[in-house]
Amino acid sequence: MAKHRSSEGSGPSQRQLRVGELIRRTLSDVLMRGDVHDPDLTRMSITVGEVTVSPDLKIATAYVLPLGGRGQEDVVQILARNKTELRRLVSKNLTLKFAPDLRFRLDETFDRLDETRRLFSQDNVRRDLEE
Repeated sequence: MAKHRSSEGSGPSQRQLRVGELIRRTLSDVLMRGDVHDPDLTRMSITVGEVTVSPDLKIATAYVLPLGGRGQEDVVQILARNKTELRRLVSKNLTLKFAPDLRFRLDETFDRLDETRRLFSQDNVRRDLEE
């Protein structure tokens, strides 16, 4: 009987992490070079912070943020509109049986980091940390 990893509490496998990082680098390169033929997309500088991959490697979720933070509302829609071409360009560099379906989400890591800094700068929190 085959052992299956429990989805509760277990993180991504090494293969998921490797594939996610490969997709992140490839997607970043494609966006940086402006390989997609969409003027709205080529005008934007987009940071790909992280790519998570489903356990079956068929879905890749890219967490993106426009450089400078301007156009956050539009970046996910523009990328989604071009996901077929992006998938084709990214899959050229992958050695997977199937090219994963690309999904895009706004990367909120920096917002959370700012909020954490704000919390640590409060007087009552600093006082508690010093004790």
